[in-house]
Amino acid sequence: MQKETHIYGIRAIIEAIESESTIDKVFLQKGLKGDLYRELESLIRKNGINSSYVPIEKLNRLTKNNHQGAVANISPINFYSMEELIEKTENKETPALFLLLDQLSDVRNFGAIIRTAECTGVDGIIIQKKGAAPVTADTIKTSAGAAFKVPIAKVGHIKDAVFHLQASGIKVISATEKTENTIYDVNFKEPIAIIMGAEDRGISPSIIKASDYAAKLPLLGEIESLNVSVACAVFLYEVVRQRR
Repeated sequence: MQKETHIYGIRAIIEAIESESTIDKVFLQKGLKGDLYRELESLIRKNGINSSYVPIEKLNRLTKNNHQGAVANISPINFYSMEELIEKTENKETPALFLLLDQLSDVRNFGAIIRTAECTGVDGIIIQKKGAAPVTADTIKTSAGAAFKVPIAKVGHIKDAVFHLQASGIKVISATEKTENTIYDVNFKEPIAIIMGAEDRGISPSIIKASDYAAKLPLLGEIESLNVSVACAVFLYEVVRQRR
């Protein structure tokens, strides 16, 4: 299994970005100044790379080397484009099945979802470049290696992915409690994409509005929600049930 790799040093990270390495996130030291540092900031913005400003102590924990105020995570997997994901499904006998994750932040939840996605025949997972859980060594471990098998695409915004999928004839379904429809009211036999939301706030209202359908899981106890990876598994296995 590949492990998450750190690149440290401003110049090294600039060169990695320019060589189109798959950078998952860049950690920048708060309050740092200088021309080279500003060049790195500009490159990060231009390429839509996930980044955050952190205290120097955080960078010191990430690497014992001379980081010069910048550390980057190199993803252990290669990402696909939306076009590549859709093209892979064009000649399949079974209808397309995609998964969109709206700002999911926990790497273990992400890994568990990838594992279930591989087991249920998901054609691809779509995440947002900024704010999404990164693919780390923990993600790979929790996925039981499925992260190397399920294609994952990064997009600028999940809503753009929704419109792209709809234009390709794929119905988009939001998994949300903000509806009266349950998953048993939905036809999963056609080409579909299911959106799962963030652990703390669910799917963004604007994305729910843009989707074709909304569906929820019936909850019969007192707790108001399931863990997102568990809820995702229930949705995906309802797709499997209907398509058998």
